[in-house]
Amino acid sequence: MEACNCIEPQWPADELLIKYQYISDFFIALAYFSIPLELIYFVKKSAVFPYRWVLVQFGAFIVLCGATHLINLWTFNMHSRTVAIVMTTAKVLTAVVSCATALMLVHIIPDLLSVKTRELFLKNKAAELDREMGLIRTQEETGRHVRMLTHEIRSTLDRHTILKTTLVELGRTLALEECALWMPTRTALELQLSYTLRQQNPVGHTVPIHLPVINQVFSSNRAVKISPNSPVARLRPLVGKHMPGEVVAVRVPLLHLSNFQINDWPELSTKRYALMVLMLPCDSARQWHVHELELVEVVADQVAVALSHAAILEESRRARDLLMEQNIALDLARREAETAIRARNDFLAVMNHEMRTPMHAIIALSSLLQETELTPEQRLMVETILKSSNLLATLINDVLDLSRLEDGSLQLDIATFNLHSVFIEVHNLVKPVASVKKLSVTLNLAADLPVYAIGDERRLLQIILNVVGNAVKFSKEGSISITAFVAKSESLRDFRAADFFPVQSDNHFYLRVQVKDSGSGINPQDLPKLFTKFAQNQSLATRNSGGSGLGLAICKRFVNLMEGHIWIESDGLGKGCTTTFIVKLGYPERSNESKLPFVPKMHTTHVQTNFPGLKVLVMDDNGVSRSVTKGLLEHLGCDVTTVSSSDEFLQVISQEHKVVFMDVCMPGIDGFELAVQIHEKFTKRHERPVLVALTGNINKMTKESCMRVGMEGVILKPVSVDKMRSVLSELLEHRVLFEAM
Repeated sequence: MEACNCIEPQWPADELLIKYQYISDFFIALAYFSIPLELIYFVKKSAVFPYRWVLVQFGAFIVLCGATHLINLWTFNMHSRTVAIVMTTAKVLTAVVSCATALMLVHIIPDLLSVKTRELFLKNKAAELDREMGLIRTQEETGRHVRMLTHEIRSTLDRHTILKTTLVELGRTLALEECALWMPTRTALELQLSYTLRQQNPVGHTVPIHLPVINQVFSSNRAVKISPNSPVARLRPLVGKHMPGEVVAVRVPLLHLSNFQINDWPELSTKRYALMVLMLPCDSARQWHVHELELVEVVADQVAVALSHAAILEESRRARDLLMEQNIALDLARREAETAIRARNDFLAVMNHEMRTPMHAIIALSSLLQETELTPEQRLMVETILKSSNLLATLINDVLDLSRLEDGSLQLDIATFNLHSVFIEVHNLVKPVASVKKLSVTLNLAADLPVYAIGDERRLLQIILNVVGNAVKFSKEGSISITAFVAKSESLRDFRAADFFPVQSDNHFYLRVQVKDSGSGINPQDLPKLFTKFAQNQSLATRNSGGSGLGLAICKRFVNLMEGHIWIESDGLGKGCTTTFIVKLGYPERSNESKLPFVPKMHTTHVQTNFPGLKVLVMDDNGVSRSVTKGLLEHLGCDVTTVSSSDEFLQVISQEHKVVFMDVCMPGIDGFELAVQIHEKFTKRHERPVLVALTGNINKMTKESCMRVGMEGVILKPVSVDKMRSVLSELLEHRVLFEAM
């Protein structure tokens, strides 16, 4: 130890080295023994560490290393063999444990590295998830703004309010410096500044629509960043040296109703666009973010939808207003038409009744006068009066028929009738007139023509009589032929018109009637006019025929009601003409209509000329008509009583009266109620007189009402002596007579 005071050599002395080693081994052993304690604490506190046994093994290795260094403290001096053995044992154990630990670390290091890799992967995933969550939060925020803006935009369907609300809400949501909307002008060649966020009164200046920056925006469906110095972006003057903020522009489609196609959207080229410009605050480092641009694009689309809805609403409002105006005009026209129809019907009803009453007097008195002794001149005058009166009565009937045909109130009176008798009756009616003009009239009925048919006998008779009457009227010499047969299917196809669609069936047949005359003919250009009411062609009108121009017009409508067709053929003046018509009739033995109730037309086998002692009661409020009817009946030998009121009628009527003629259309008197009271008063049929309605206004409703209250007949004024004679004969023989309407 004394050598310490000498000059220290280049290398420490052996004693000093040994001392340093001794001290170092002590601290190494102390450190080795402290590390396991720390590892034990870590293992105890860590419940998730997967390699506890490795830590225990490593701790044992450290303890052995510490023990080795501790035992080595006794080897610096003389030591016993026991110390050497212990030292050797400790080193051997340390070597074994250290080798085992080294080998074990070779196996666990890859696992530790993989854990580290997974930890790094999870960290990256966590960072990516954080970014996605931030994006989702941004999208949710954008969606919230979009919903808010959409709600504000669609809260109204006024176009100006929509656009102004869009600018205000975008400016508030995105904190914009300025926001403007450029709208296309009517010429579609310029864009006009129409709406701005900050300026209350836009200046309204325009820019050409074909500028490169505008074409760039219009060609893209995304928001496009544009230069703050572009013409559409110079919305506010820059004061001083302020730096303008970033500007984006987006197109706004302007959809109109005219752009839409049926079941398809319009092509892109057919659309017109507005331009929306948005500017960030000046002197700001803020830039446009992706979610903000997406917000602008979505809002532009929503504005387009809202504007299209507003356009549709405006169009619908205009259409509704126009429709309301049209409905008002139509309703007014309908009311005027209904008023005119009611006035016409009322006028016709009144005139029908009022005109038939004097006609009844004229025809009745003329017929009575005709049966007296007259000079030839007087008889000619009386016959002229009767002929003119009958012509006037026919005209009245034609006008009424035409009126009911036009308003749709006329219906066919369907019943079973003798078809052959109709043609024979027409032939007998026109033969005397034709013989006077030295015309031969021939009637040809086909062998397959049914004897009986179902249809409207009176209307068919009226059609045939009118057509044959025209042939007689307009023929001065020659012949007239009437041909009737069942039309075959091939002949129907030959003469099919645009509005004629015959349908063959087992229950029906088509009657074809052809009337050919050798008259003066008709100009071909006049043929289409013949079926027009109140119209006569010049070749016929110049003959002073006395026609009214209603006959053929009414015939055509009757034929149409019978699901048929009528036409006239002529090769020209002087070559005669042929009138042909086809009507649909039913077979009585095949058609279900034969099972319907109907009143068959019955003819008396013998017409009495006089009825001496027959008690007849006449009720009529018109004194002239009452006197005329009484004169007719007294001329036929009847014992006549007349009354003018219902009270007087009920007092006078008795079982002695065999026939009662009563006007059921008298003002203030319900003739049908009187008929019911008569039935209640005379319950037995043989005691009750025959009730007959003698009226100037007959229609289907009147006829049905008469049948409903139990009246035995309906007779239409005017009535001549011959007609009254046949009426009484048929009433006394059959106790029923309903004259066709």
